[in-house]
Amino acid sequence: MIEKTFPITEKLLSNGLTATQKLLELLNTESDNLRQKIDPNALSIIAANKKEVVVQLEQFSKQLGQVLATEKLTVGHDGINSYLGKAQSVGINIENSRNCWANITALSKKCRALNEQNGAGIDLLSRHTQRSLQILRGKSQLASTYGPDGSTRSELFSHTLISV
Repeated sequence: MIEKTFPITEKLLSNGLTATQKLLELLNTESDNLRQKIDPNALSIIAANKKEVVVQLEQFSKQLGQVLATEKLTVGHDGINSYLGKAQSVGINIENSRNCWANITALSKKCRALNEQNGAGIDLLSRHTQRSLQILRGKSQLASTYGPDGSTRSELFSHTLISV
């Protein structure tokens, strides 16, 4: 059976690697955009493109899971390694597929770290923007801080630029 599914798996892994590389490229572009002049339109376009690539990666994962299920293997790193081991044991050259999977795994880790970093940057910018708007509108904000004894307390910020 593996002789029939391996060409499909090989193509899936190649496509998965291409999509993972594209996602990393988009995350790097997003990171560069966040470090430089913020262009909301560019960030929106990047977000839309990331969403498309994530849909492709979800489809890749689903299809790969179906192939692994035909061999009664679980989806995941161990399942892929078992699948490649089975293929190799029947004489199939798995070098390209093993390299694709190794690259997908390594790039996925980079994508996760970069996505978390970008998310933290976006969150910080968002909070800064919200605070700036509150100041401009004259609205106060409560902040939770720690007192000398380690207990939390709320303080009222009353710094406004315009008071009506």
